[in-house]
Amino acid sequence: MLTAKQHELIQFIQRRLEETGISPSFEEMKEALDLKSKSGVHRLISALEERGFIRRLPNRARALEVLKQPEDVVGATPAAKPANDLVSARTAPPKAQPEPANDVIDIPLHGRIAAGAPIEALEDHQSLPVPAALLGPGEHYALEVSGDSMVDAGIFDGDFALIRRTDSARDGEIVVALVNNEEATLKYLHRDSGMVRLDPANAAYDAQVYQPAQVQVQGKLAGLLRRYH
Repeated sequence: MLTAKQHELIQFIQRRLEETGISPSFEEMKEALDLKSKSGVHRLISALEERGFIRRLPNRARALEVLKQPEDVVGATPAAKPANDLVSARTAPPKAQPEPANDVIDIPLHGRIAAGAPIEALEDHQSLPVPAALLGPGEHYALEVSGDSMVDAGIFDGDFALIRRTDSARDGEIVVALVNNEEATLKYLHRDSGMVRLDPANAAYDAQVYQPAQVQVQGKLAGLLRRYH
């Protein structure tokens, strides 16, 4: 079951594909649904993708394909549509291949995070524009990296870590770990002999070992942005 906004978005995407053969941009979807920001569009697209209604075509920031149409909607009773406005899952492919675009969305930027000894993770109200192609399904936020303990993983001081919000992770994944409810750090996660070990990617630093109750996973590394001066 989809929400009214999700239903409205998938119908808009399908109409645009039928009319032009090119899926709409994030800006066009934002305006069509009367949303305040592109991040709202990203959340709707991610939800539809996770439910198997649409998919993003690889290597194209603006290419969406409608896989199936919803049969019901949560929170709304839409009026009957004309027969030619309803599209089945067997809809013919778009008339033309969508062209790449440089859509960006704004995600929350939550201060600096240590890639060394844990430091306090600042919760501010800034945002960071990120190319939509860098983000997969789910909710994301960004943190500015401070320190050099993850350099062997290609993560440097001043980079922006793009984090997919989650409270679970597998061993060996790079996570944002909140330690003792007050300090956050970016490290490899390992569970060892009933303890949680946060490993750096720099031989100059030692691993940090904690009781499981001391560590809370707040997200997994999804990508990086780097500024070149």
